[in-house]
Amino acid sequence: MALELKSLSDVMALDFDDIIDVRAPAEFAEDHIPGAISLPVLDDAERAEVGTIYKQVSPFDARKVGAALVAKNAALHLQGPLADRPGKWRPLVYCWRGGQRSGSFASILSQIGWRVELVKGGYKTYRGLVVEALYDQPVPAPVIVLDGNTGSAKTDVLKVLQARGVQVIDLEGLANHRGSLFGHMGEQPSQKAFEGRLAFALARLDPSRPVIIEAESSKVGECRLPPRLWKAMTEAPRIALDAPRDARAEYLTRAYGDVVDDKGRLENVLSRLRHAHAAELIEDWKGMVSKGQFAALASSLMEHHYDPRYAKHRARMAAPVRDIAADRLDEAGIAKLADQVAASVAAILPA
Repeated sequence: MALELKSLSDVMALDFDDIIDVRAPAEFAEDHIPGAISLPVLDDAERAEVGTIYKQVSPFDARKVGAALVAKNAALHLQGPLADRPGKWRPLVYCWRGGQRSGSFASILSQIGWRVELVKGGYKTYRGLVVEALYDQPVPAPVIVLDGNTGSAKTDVLKVLQARGVQVIDLEGLANHRGSLFGHMGEQPSQKAFEGRLAFALARLDPSRPVIIEAESSKVGECRLPPRLWKAMTEAPRIALDAPRDARAEYLTRAYGDVVDDKGRLENVLSRLRHAHAAELIEDWKGMVSKGQFAALASSLMEHHYDPRYAKHRARMAAPVRDIAADRLDEAGIAKLADQVAASVAAILPA
């Protein structure tokens, strides 16, 4: 039996004991339906082998070799990850297009007696829903952009607002990147996986309420924002946090503690700025690193690198801006900023 997914709401409403992705590990790693587990019926090398036989020998020989490999791998899954599944277990199985890989595995599961279902059209159907949501549909709620110079605690203010029930989309969290040259937080998702996360974040929005999104460029790390969302952000009302440079420098040394603790990484990133700044300034910055003068380094980076670029970027935005001043960016100061942002949102888009 094939289940037809017509919207992302259908995906969010899936009620199965397990969602099984039988595609090769590399396909699963690039992107998959949220909550799916990987039980490949062909691994990456086997998939390549079958594909080569299909092209160079014949489709019949490829199907024969593929069937043997699928049977072998299905047995391993049944004796391993699925060994403890009870008789009432209900799995949902999919592959790339809902074809032979998922059909073969589902047939084996159904012969055992499990109530297995397939995704009609497989992963391709799910991916089509994500693309439609991001590239064909308007952003579903009114957007307000939270702006401010580097180090003005925008991300932490967003977290406080979200904890208070305000609608927010944390693009940096979805992209696993802090949106700056120093913002690497580990491995970023693939573009497809990022788009899937973003599509679901948008699908969960209440259209009658505004959503606050942190100001970003059109890319967060290596993840690109869809044009419709980027356009909505450039045209949206903006609330800009304005804090003194020394307060922002202290905040950055706390927020980027992982970078501060790795002097080698920090110096490597600074070296990547040679195209934009004089060699003497780069050496000054590296000297601050060696002496542990991280607040001074953050302040100088903002003065010479980040603040001038932010000013140029902000000058290109035509949307109205409400400035909120802050003299401190500790926990109490961030909570106060969140109060002021929430009040500004209510003034911009009253209920």
